[in-house]
Amino acid sequence: MYSIHLQQTLPQVFADRDAILSDVWHQDIAFHKEKHYLIEAASGTGKSSLCSYIYGYRYDYQGLINFDDRNIRSLSTDEWVDIRKHSLSILFQELRVFPELTAFENIQLKNQLTNYKKKKEILALFEALGMADKMNEQTARLSFGQQQRVAFIRSLCQPFDFIFLDEPVSHLDDGNGTVMGNLLTEEAGRQGAGVIVTSIGKHLQLHYDSILKL
Repeated sequence: MYSIHLQQTLPQVFADRDAILSDVWHQDIAFHKEKHYLIEAASGTGKSSLCSYIYGYRYDYQGLINFDDRNIRSLSTDEWVDIRKHSLSILFQELRVFPELTAFENIQLKNQLTNYKKKKEILALFEALGMADKMNEQTARLSFGQQQRVAFIRSLCQPFDFIFLDEPVSHLDDGNGTVMGNLLTEEAGRQGAGVIVTSIGKHLQLHYDSILKL
């Protein structure tokens, strides 16, 4: 996948609004591999909806979303499985970790599907993010910021053409945010991938090629 292309895309719930002032909604815009994008959003502007649309589990929008030249509405279930396994990684705002599993088990569950990271690489990520002593802790017992780091590590445990991170540092201190940014830049660079980050305030410190207002 080389591009994600939105053409006049708009959440249906916004359809009756008189004016849409956005760099994303109701525009013709494309996200490209190897580029870094920051989408700044206020509450109620459809940030979570955008994530849902691109990941293909909501279709309540007008307009088109294409992966390269393919309308995502036409993708089969098997094609979505392949895309989510090999082309598109996502860090959800609500994280979607399994609370009954340990931090390492959450990562292992994903990595067993992709066989992408070696165990020593996963251990190095836990170490870099100050989580080495929490690996065998049940995720439900971790703080939201710690769970955020677990979900981030999980998002790196697969090949991807694009990685989408929805408010990835909302509960992190600046030090861990910087480490996360460095790890993300390194992994995305290694894969030649595009990076799309959303924020409603505090954002991941990266070199962004484009900053958009949702």
